[in-house]
Amino acid sequence: MNFESSEDRDGVRFSWNVWPTSRVEATKNLLVPLGCMYTPLHQSSETTQVPYPPLRCKGICNAILNPFCTIAPPYKTWVCPFCLQHNQFPPHYAGISDVNRPAELLPHITTIEYQLPTPETALPIYLFVVDVCLPDDELQSLTDSLTMSLSLIPENSYVGLITFGSMVQLYELGFTACPKSYVFRGNPSNSNFKISDLMQKVFFGSQETMNLQSKRFLVPVSECEFHLTSILEEIQKDPCRVASDKRPLRATGMAFSVANALLSTIAPNTGARIMAFIGGAATIGPGLIVSEELKEPIRSHQEIIKGKAKYTTKAYQFYKSIAERSVQHGHAIDIFSCSLDQIGLYEMREMVKMTGGYMVLADSFDHPMFQQSFQKIFKRDDGALKTGFNAEIQVCTSMGLKVCGAIGHMSSRNNKTPTVSENEIGIGGTSSWKVCALDQNSTFAFYFEISSQQNVSEHLGLVQFITSYQNSLGKQILRVTTVRREWAQAVQDPSQNITLLANGFDQETSAVLMARLAVFKAETEELPDITRWLDKMLIKLVSKYADYRRDDPNSFRLVQNFAIYPHFMFHLRRSNFLQVFNSSPDESSFYRFMLNRENVSNSLVMIQPTLEKYSFKGPPHPEVLSASSISNDSILLLDTFFHVLIFHGETIAQWRKAGYDKDPNHQNFRDLLQAPRDDAAHILKERFPYPRYIVCDQHSGEARFLLAIIDPNITHVSGNTTGGEVVFTDDVNLHVFLEHLKKFAVQS
Repeated sequence: MNFESSEDRDGVRFSWNVWPTSRVEATKNLLVPLGCMYTPLHQSSETTQVPYPPLRCKGICNAILNPFCTIAPPYKTWVCPFCLQHNQFPPHYAGISDVNRPAELLPHITTIEYQLPTPETALPIYLFVVDVCLPDDELQSLTDSLTMSLSLIPENSYVGLITFGSMVQLYELGFTACPKSYVFRGNPSNSNFKISDLMQKVFFGSQETMNLQSKRFLVPVSECEFHLTSILEEIQKDPCRVASDKRPLRATGMAFSVANALLSTIAPNTGARIMAFIGGAATIGPGLIVSEELKEPIRSHQEIIKGKAKYTTKAYQFYKSIAERSVQHGHAIDIFSCSLDQIGLYEMREMVKMTGGYMVLADSFDHPMFQQSFQKIFKRDDGALKTGFNAEIQVCTSMGLKVCGAIGHMSSRNNKTPTVSENEIGIGGTSSWKVCALDQNSTFAFYFEISSQQNVSEHLGLVQFITSYQNSLGKQILRVTTVRREWAQAVQDPSQNITLLANGFDQETSAVLMARLAVFKAETEELPDITRWLDKMLIKLVSKYADYRRDDPNSFRLVQNFAIYPHFMFHLRRSNFLQVFNSSPDESSFYRFMLNRENVSNSLVMIQPTLEKYSFKGPPHPEVLSASSISNDSILLLDTFFHVLIFHGETIAQWRKAGYDKDPNHQNFRDLLQAPRDDAAHILKERFPYPRYIVCDQHSGEARFLLAIIDPNITHVSGNTTGGEVVFTDDVNLHVFLEHLKKFAVQS
């Protein structure tokens, strides 16, 4: 079964592509959740665009006309396949016939975009929130990047500027005679006052002037580019002097409060991004995560687990309240964290997760990881940014199917329709979600359950995704994707239903759905408990779908579309998503954030990185991710999504250091060195955010990035008898893991 074709056409992949016909069957046989990965802005040549509004069902489902609807002769009515409601066609559909159908009824058009005839809203707003407690060279690099971005932002988009250190400054860009700003104390004496109330009274006065047209703080790029560039060039480091034993005073929380209040006051329900550039921890005012005393370390995972991180809970609640206000008004929050130390991403994560913003983690503002990632945000396609703002996703399901919830960067709209399941998974209890910002990579996991007690195979198995959003040109778009899957209904022999289910299993999508669920659980549960849950679910699945004789592990066989699922689970258990050793809370938050954002193929690279081998023995080829794949006379290219690493074997490194690649007589060697660099450059060009690029040699310090990820099938205990690299670890290797899995799966 070709699962990828559905993804290429509609941006949808299901874990099970054949569904049980009753709740009892589903409980017994679906040992991985029934769910799908959906990318609303997936680009496909088959996506049709039409310039008129959609036709909605008048029943309780509110679904939209689609190819699976039944047209009743003489073409005056249509039957909704979701709720079986009969609906009248409006007069302008009068010419419909078997040979003349509108685009939305053509069988091959399962994804369609409607351009809604609504007045164009304001173009997106970009509000820069800039940390000025940076070293001079980094501040210069940051302001250079911001100046460059002004030429990439659509010229009619609005921009604003806030800087923060010990104080917060809001710049009035509409006043061009000279730089003019309003200053807020970083640590307000009255913690109960509301900045939005202050803005309303002092800056705006009456309700009539509180809009974008006032052009005081938010101004179109075309009108303020010169003035804003001048301000950016003159920005100075925070004047507050810092003692050698103290951290800079950084009022990060106050800066977010000012930005949030400004947008919610001037531009409610308008596409907007708060783009925060932060180079250190918040040390003053609301939302601080550590004191200014350097002798006090920033909280670790252990301190958080034991409840000893004294600022964390309060800071988390503060930033979450800002996230909730931003969701209410449709504004996204992006955080560019550029520091060798932690800045508080762990506490701030909800601001980015709930609003669908970007999160970028880099060492500094002059590092390619920041600069390349920042540029890619403004990459245009056909003259427009392929992004969506102030979006909402609604899910409709056919009879016998209910939606349990979703996991991704979104927020619940608390829209409890009859198709909503009582069994909540992820963000549940609703059939629609708010997403403040979307791009072509934004992918959401939706989980379903078979709800009918009786056989529902006489109805079509359908799911419809309805996504409304504002595009970068200010137009309202409604994108509708309707997908159908088959019921497991063996006519001749009901016992064949299990075979039909097995044939429809997509192990790659299932692994990603389980990974997202594990990461969601990690927010509230102990990591060892999650690992045990994954093991338990894996044993149940393989014991159900493998061929074996009871109590005989040697007879154990998995069919092809289940064969590598245990490998994914092995690598997931060892990944940075579920192992926090050697990762800071900020890094763990970033890794989990990215897993909850990417599509199936990118998520699989994070779970089980890819390894490519280059040698004189033949063309480059994929290699097993194990210690035995390392050899002295080859080069490896590792892609973990977050890192792209070129690893030179010991002999290759010696030849390179001897300069053989400079010798015209060794063209083959020069080509061998160049091949992985070219492939790495291709990955770096396409990847967002820009990964860390490492070139290292065998036995060097940076080789640890490879040794920490590969399957440790050669260790200091087992000895090295087959070539490869010895890994000093007590971790269980893949072979032992699979042997234990067989043993538990076959036991009576």
